[in-house]
Amino acid sequence: QVQLVESGGGLVQAGGSLRLSCANSGRASSNYAMGWFRQAPGKEREFVAALRWSSGDTYYADSVKGRFTISRDNAKMTVYLQMNTLKPEDTAVYYCAAGRVLALSRKNDYNYWGQGTQVTVSS
Repeated sequence: QVQLVESGGGLVQAGGSLRLSCANSGRASSNYAMGWFRQAPGKEREFVAALRWSSGDTYYADSVKGRFTISRDNAKMTVYLQMNTLKPEDTAVYYCAAGRVLALSRKNDYNYWGQGTQVTVSS
C-alpha cells in the first residue's frame, strides 16, 4: 500500500515562505506524477502544482505561477513545494497526490493521497 506523508505546513505572515514535503513509499511507473492540491474551508479541492516523474516537467495553477515551485528528490521519492510570497488566499489544507496520471491538474486521475497539512497565511 502506497503511503504519502506530508510535512512542512504551519502559520506564516503574508509575504512569507514555507516549504512542504511529501515522501512517497511507492515506486514510479509509466505516466507517474506527483502533485499538490489544496482545499480551503467551504471550497472544492483545487489543483496547485504537479510534476511528471519521468521527464521532470512541471505544471502550475495560474494562481501560484511565479510564486510556488515544485521539485523532487528522485533518490528519496520525495516531492517538495516551495511557496514564496504567500497570500492570505493561499490558506488551505494542502494535499500531496500521486499516481499514473494523464491530466496533471485533474484530481480524479490521482490514485494516492496524503493526509493533508494545514497552511495558514495571516494578513
